[in-house]
Amino acid sequence: MKLTICAVGRLRKGPEFELIADYLDRFNRAGRSMGLGPAAITEVEDKKNLGMEAEAALLDRAIPAGAVLVTLDERGDLVTSPDFAARLGGWRDAARDVAFVIGGADGIAPGLRARADWSLSFGRMVWPHMLVRVMLAEQIYRAGQILAGTPYHRA
Repeated sequence: MKLTICAVGRLRKGPEFELIADYLDRFNRAGRSMGLGPAAITEVEDKKNLGMEAEAALLDRAIPAGAVLVTLDERGDLVTSPDFAARLGGWRDAARDVAFVIGGADGIAPGLRARADWSLSFGRMVWPHMLVRVMLAEQIYRAGQILAGTPYHRA
């Protein structure tokens, strides 16, 4: 099961970059034995600043064929970490790859959002899209730890 985080914008070296790399490296090491991963990030950039529709076209090309499409959106479902882990485990058991899509500053174009198999929210507040990457990477790692039965997640 491959996980791809498809995101608008280029993340430069810095604290967010280091946190994402750490969580995804930890997930990839731990998840291998459970059929989880690898997880990676594919970044796209609308260099001409044409807006959401142009970003959606770039994101659409970055989504692996046949992958479950999960959008990160403030209007999405609010779920617990164990629920997220169960969903990830279900996709793993169904031998499905997963693409998590994070839009730019204006969000995800309605057409791409409508195609999503699932829409996930990290709360009703709007988060900077670069920080959402960190939060998603941590939740992916946490889901792997929940599925492995480790004490990392304490409810």
